[in-house]
Amino acid sequence: MNKIKNWKFPVVILIAFFVTLVSAFVQPQGIQAAAKDGAVYVIPVDQPIERGLQKFMERGFKEAEEIQAGLIVLQINTPGGLVATTKEIGDMIQASEIPTVAFINGDAASAGSYIALVSDYIAMSPASTIGAAALVDGSNNYIDDPKLVATWKSNMQAAAEKNDRKKEIAGGMTDLNMVVEMPEISRTKEKGEVISLTAKEALEVGYADKIVSSPAEVAAWLNYSPDQIYTMEQTTFEKISSFLTHPVVSTILLFIGIAGILIELFVPGFGVPGIVGFLSFVLYFGGSYVAGIGGSETWFLFIIGIALLISELFVPSFGILGVLGAGSLITGVVRAAYDTSTALVSLGIAAAAAIALVIIVAIVFKERGIWNRFILNDNMTADRGYSSVRTREDLIGMEGTSVTPLRPSGTAVIGTERVDVVTEGEYILVNEPIYVYKVEGSRVVVKKQSEREFNVVK
Repeated sequence: MNKIKNWKFPVVILIAFFVTLVSAFVQPQGIQAAAKDGAVYVIPVDQPIERGLQKFMERGFKEAEEIQAGLIVLQINTPGGLVATTKEIGDMIQASEIPTVAFINGDAASAGSYIALVSDYIAMSPASTIGAAALVDGSNNYIDDPKLVATWKSNMQAAAEKNDRKKEIAGGMTDLNMVVEMPEISRTKEKGEVISLTAKEALEVGYADKIVSSPAEVAAWLNYSPDQIYTMEQTTFEKISSFLTHPVVSTILLFIGIAGILIELFVPGFGVPGIVGFLSFVLYFGGSYVAGIGGSETWFLFIIGIALLISELFVPSFGILGVLGAGSLITGVVRAAYDTSTALVSLGIAAAAAIALVIIVAIVFKERGIWNRFILNDNMTADRGYSSVRTREDLIGMEGTSVTPLRPSGTAVIGTERVDVVTEGEYILVNEPIYVYKVEGSRVVVKKQSEREFNVVK
């Protein structure tokens, strides 16, 4: 019995030593893994992908570098956007030395899928989706240009292969003609369809690395401290810019701008409509400029367009200046918007409403219209000193001599002036003394001097 006890004691000592040894190697390693250096910097990607978002994200990556962040979390919920801008954002993500996680908290649709795929990790919230990245036009119809589709498909597949994800699935997100087998989720993508994956499906096929519910869970998953999470905020100017570039707001600004300028041009004299219209255009182009959507060329096109339209009113050009001005103005407005089709729709609505308002104002204030500069509005009546013919009441009662026979019309010298005269039907010979009996409009009526006893008619 004592032998057994003596045998157990060294075994207990040995087990305790082994546990201590394992703890010495494992526990410090675990502590080190849970304490990665650097803060977690969250950049919201929650709007259509355009130049404004690109500028916003560029500022975010720069700030993350300045605070020496250890991880960047792109919190994605976007319907997609411009392919060219998406590629530039993707290049920025891949060039960053800070690891990036695409946390899809909603939809990473269309171009949003590409941003997720080029990131180092993909985490998804339970109700989120990724995919449906086929190219569409402004009317949301699929684009079937083989070259464009092939290029975009290659970009998506290259982004997928970057992190060892199946490129066929990325291709199926973009190409309607592909057939893609996905045995992990017992699903086949047929022709005419595009792939869109739920969070659970994405995890099964390797298009998500983790399902989480918040940036804090993303940080904990990758062993960063949840206590050092910073979310990027929009500046005041960026908030104002986002408001001004909203499609509804931009349409209202265009309406006010067009109406104000046209009212000032065609119904001048108010001053206020012109000022308000000019300020509306300043807000439209200013919001676009701050958002990074439109550059200084949009201002140039706008100013040139207005100048040409004004010139058309005063310089006869057979409409050439007007057409060039309208083209310049429309080009400036479209380039200042992130989406061409949206800009054209907004411009069409604003222009139609503005023209209707200008017509109403022109009718109400017709006496102020610019057309009055080209129309003679004075009534040239006799009581205002106007006459279509020269009347000669000043000749009444004056004497003269006929220089031609008056049968009954002819010519006479009255005073020192030769005047066309008529009689009341009688015949008067040459060199007969006469006097002016009366004047009827342009008719100077004369009689013989021998009839002078009658009163003249005044």
